[in-house]
Amino acid sequence: MEVPVLNKQGQQVGSLVIDEADLGGEVNPALIKQAFVRYHANRRQGSARTKTRSEVEGSTRKLYRQKGTGHARAGNARTPIRRGGGHTFAKSKRREEYRLDMPVKMRRKANRNALLAKLVDNEVKIIDDLAFDAPRTSEFRKLLEALGIDRSCLVAVAAENRNAGLGARNIEGVTICNAQTMTCFEMLNSRYMVISKSDLEAWLNGPGSQTGKGNKRKEVA
Repeated sequence: MEVPVLNKQGQQVGSLVIDEADLGGEVNPALIKQAFVRYHANRRQGSARTKTRSEVEGSTRKLYRQKGTGHARAGNARTPIRRGGGHTFAKSKRREEYRLDMPVKMRRKANRNALLAKLVDNEVKIIDDLAFDAPRTSEFRKLLEALGIDRSCLVAVAAENRNAGLGARNIEGVTICNAQTMTCFEMLNSRYMVISKSDLEAWLNGPGSQTGKGNKRKEVA
């Protein structure tokens, strides 16, 4: 697969040859979905809490006598059927109970396969040089306009490329991520993806995306 390399004016200045076999050969929706759900679940904060009737503050005194009032029998005010009372099935799960796991090589294959899906749909914009002299939002907005990006966009930049990250973070619909730890969750959450040629080559050749035998786990994928 030959992918065009563009400059900041949106003009093609070269091309990058990517072997589809290295990205899985063909799009595997089941694998991508499994990895996407896993990344999504592991981002849950898991802090939602509700109280049972024993945890609600208040008296345990019976509201009124059992018989002779003409009303239905009632216990204390903390019962779940009363407003302000406790919940019958209170939420008490922690974030660890929502976490999912996948083998490291499956995650890496899903990440590479997600890139293939974006490339097939022509949603990856590879830039020859994504460096800026200063972190200016106006310059980065001009870049997006030159590339014809009119929907949500993921900008994958290296950690040391601060000017590009700072210039793009205030634009609506633009998400910033570290190019070295890019995952399928981040790729598929946006319509387009903008990445420099050097960052993409580093990601493809980096240990975090290697899936062959003998590739030990060198970093969290």
